[in-house]
Amino acid sequence: MKAGRYLLPLLLLAGSAFGQEVQRFTANFGGGFTEPVGGTGRRLNTGWNIDGGFGVNFNAWVGAMVQAHLDNNSINGNTLTALGFPNGTVRLSSFTLDPVVHLNPHGKIDFYLIGGGGLYHRTQEFTQPAVGSFVGFDPFFGFYQAAVPVNQVVASYTVNKPGWNGGAGFSFGAFRSAKFYAEARYHHMFLGNDRHYDVVPVTFGVRF
Repeated sequence: MKAGRYLLPLLLLAGSAFGQEVQRFTANFGGGFTEPVGGTGRRLNTGWNIDGGFGVNFNAWVGAMVQAHLDNNSINGNTLTALGFPNGTVRLSSFTLDPVVHLNPHGKIDFYLIGGGGLYHRTQEFTQPAVGSFVGFDPFFGFYQAAVPVNQVVASYTVNKPGWNGGAGFSFGAFRSAKFYAEARYHHMFLGNDRHYDVVPVTFGVRF
């Protein structure tokens, strides 16, 4: 009976200590490759991405992130030929609020679900090779003018629209409060008139 008298306080103390293991604030930074899908995939090549954000863990299982993301994909050859441009690139940036659900927060490998929505910004540029000039200086020859190859923007278009994303990932390893992570997410930007922009960035990075 005496042991039972102290059991409840000990359990409460243990639960409190367990809860303190959860890091209140979190941040991430990473990069990887971006695969266009659907109609977007018929027009773009595989590109690259960078991703960063910060957020809060409400408990060991649920949190929320505010994230900034950038994808860069070149336009494929068939599309450029049909449009009559030699080169082209599409950049998609986003600023979103993303809830996170951890499936194994106290394991060596934490699997998690992440997704949300926000503002998406898309810029497409068509370019062509050109020659630019600059003025240089040499102690012996003095000032001189040189020509260098550049990409000249011949057409561009920018649009801001809402969008959403959803996916999953896992984090592993620990150096104090840092973990490596890998995740894949589907990003969908609404363009209007049943048009949309769809990519799947696969990102690798560090979460603090």
